[in-house]
Amino acid sequence: MKLAKNLERLGTESAFKILAEAKKLEAEGKKIIHLSLGQPDFKSPKHVVDATKKALDEGHHGYVLPNGIIECRESVTRKIKKLYNKEIDPERVIIMPGGKPTIYYAITLFGEPGAEIIYPDPGFPIYESMINYTGAKAVPINMLENKDFSINPEKILSLINEKTRLIILNNPNNPTGAFTEKKKIDQLAEGLKKFPNVAILSDEIYSRQIFDEKKMPTFFDYPYLYDRLIVLDGWSKAYSMTGWRLGWAVWPKKLVEHVIKFCVNNHSCVNAAIQYGAIAALDGTDDSINFMMDNFTKRRKLIFEGLNSIKGIECSLPGGAFYAFPNVKGTGMNGKEFAKKCLYEAGVAIVPGTSFGKKATDYVRFSFAASQDNISQALENIKKMVG
Repeated sequence: MKLAKNLERLGTESAFKILAEAKKLEAEGKKIIHLSLGQPDFKSPKHVVDATKKALDEGHHGYVLPNGIIECRESVTRKIKKLYNKEIDPERVIIMPGGKPTIYYAITLFGEPGAEIIYPDPGFPIYESMINYTGAKAVPINMLENKDFSINPEKILSLINEKTRLIILNNPNNPTGAFTEKKKIDQLAEGLKKFPNVAILSDEIYSRQIFDEKKMPTFFDYPYLYDRLIVLDGWSKAYSMTGWRLGWAVWPKKLVEHVIKFCVNNHSCVNAAIQYGAIAALDGTDDSINFMMDNFTKRRKLIFEGLNSIKGIECSLPGGAFYAFPNVKGTGMNGKEFAKKCLYEAGVAIVPGTSFGKKATDYVRFSFAASQDNISQALENIKKMVG
């Protein structure tokens, strides 16, 4: 059989390959500490699970609207109002089976040969993968230029030209754990006024995981961008619901019809019952988020200090999400070599920086979504390995 040529341009997410490799080693009897996957290690909140069970018991088993039940979309707008004091029309909200469909659809809407899409590098690997798949030119924002990996507004604006269709931003950032504060986002938003034909995809999936009591500088703060702004968020990271495959996005009104067509052609609709669980999450207390962040704060300190105590490793303090992104060049290894040695010699699964972008050859990503005991043991194993 003959396959489409554009499949050759489709990338993947290496964290899942590393998970499979680690599981194979575990099956052979080797103990592995998993610090590779980007998912919280907490259970989904009980009231969310209970609400979903109740919905199943009440018979919510059938198809629903492709953009999500109105009750769920309204719960998203209530949360946006509570968090950011912004009024959003629920007709602009689309409930998705995770965050990736929003990325996929946004890039597909704008990407084609001759177009350019700007994205963070290093960044979530699906950005570059999907841009390449559409035939558009992937234009990287070098996130390594700043020591803290934060967004550089002037640099981003300098990359825009007449071919630019879309800019993808991710704050807080995966894989670096960087957090860009509002002053820089204000500068970027102001600069984008000069480019009215460029759309923005703001990936804010880690919006509830920011340290040091800092506030999320959401793009909802700039109503003058709403006619070309896509904001991605969801339940996976904030409520420890990664396996539920549930996300939401707010779209420009003029794009909603096109996105709904994508939904109909692809997944029909999001599971009916779990949307009631999603409502319970957004309308309920933030106790589970606060508990999670209390733990992540302790783990951040542990992994930041622990990595910097290892000879040849330099690590910036993460400002958000639950990732550390150290430079391991001083160990005499590049990121790929270091990650492989960690897995096979130290029994610690991590992800090489090049999984997130070609420029990150000397970096690796640690997820600190693991117990303090496991993090401490991983650091001890790596320290012995490095010598």
